[in-house]
Amino acid sequence: MSLSIGIVGLPNVGKSTLFKALTNKQVDIQNYPFTTIDPNVGVVEVPDQRVDALSLMSNSKKKIYATVEFTDIAGLVKGAAQGEGLGNKFLANIRETDAIAQVVRAFEDKNVTHVHNRIDPAEDIEIINTELVFADSETVQKKIEKSEKESKSPTPEGKKATLDLVILNKFKQQLDAGRIVSSLELNEGEEQLAKEINLLTAKKFIYVINVSEEQLMQKWVPDEKLKKTMGDAPWVVMNNKLELTLSDTSTVEKEEYLKEFGLPESGLDLLIKTGYKTLGLLTFLTTGEDETRAWTAYIGDLIPKASKAIHTDFERLFIRAEVINWKTLLESSSWSGARGKGLIKTVGRDYVIQEGDVVEILIGK
Repeated sequence: MSLSIGIVGLPNVGKSTLFKALTNKQVDIQNYPFTTIDPNVGVVEVPDQRVDALSLMSNSKKKIYATVEFTDIAGLVKGAAQGEGLGNKFLANIRETDAIAQVVRAFEDKNVTHVHNRIDPAEDIEIINTELVFADSETVQKKIEKSEKESKSPTPEGKKATLDLVILNKFKQQLDAGRIVSSLELNEGEEQLAKEINLLTAKKFIYVINVSEEQLMQKWVPDEKLKKTMGDAPWVVMNNKLELTLSDTSTVEKEEYLKEFGLPESGLDLLIKTGYKTLGLLTFLTTGEDETRAWTAYIGDLIPKASKAIHTDFERLFIRAEVINWKTLLESSSWSGARGKGLIKTVGRDYVIQEGDVVEILIGK
């Protein structure tokens, strides 16, 4: 499952530094056969202590973590929606991502000029969102014009176009007011149409607030203006220069840095986990002597569909699975120990995969 988060931001906010830190954590793509090598894409591991613990328990030769793709999107300037700067490339690239991480600047530095000669992260977000809203307004208007013509036909396509028009006008009203579509509560049909026409502002947003080391030490938090601008979207505070340093140091040095700043984990690790969660993903696991591996599924997936991550034929050939929570398995010290205690469940095709499930799947021929 290749899901990508696009990193966007105005010039001189720390976007390039963040992406460099992420690419320093690039995985060995030999373990991920369908991954494309691209200088603008960083495939990074989702930190997961469960993989480490289960690997020790099983004495695994190899451990493989779940991954998320981060894509460095071409620079954004005012007027991108009208093709200013690298605007057209920016819009094309961002449409291909599943979520958007906006990097905004909260640090003061006389040596690093801000493109608008002021430090106001809330306003930076407004500029980016305005460009996305402009682009979506054009997309929606074109779709409305097309659907109005199609709705005159008595065919199934005509009926769909009539239903689409109701949703499209809801989108138009939101965009005309300068608001992003993701701030609406969308039902399944509305979400489907937003994906179908690839609305940028319907994508999930994460905000990355780049602060100074001093602000980080002082446990900087967003003010009310910034919180209001970000809405319900998740946000991560970090110092991107520090993250670049941490991404290129030993584990011991990294722990010393984190201790000095009073941080439980690096901002990069938190961003990766937040991105994974924002995409609506969960992790299930397999473990054995050969390898312990984290697999990715969508929250709510039935186990046959989830098992497709392991092998594409598993969904079709699925018969049943044995399932146990990772903590329960560790407490039993082994799969056979858990089986002896009657802790392993046998489940069928209607089982909904859960976060932290460890599975063994039986397939037919």
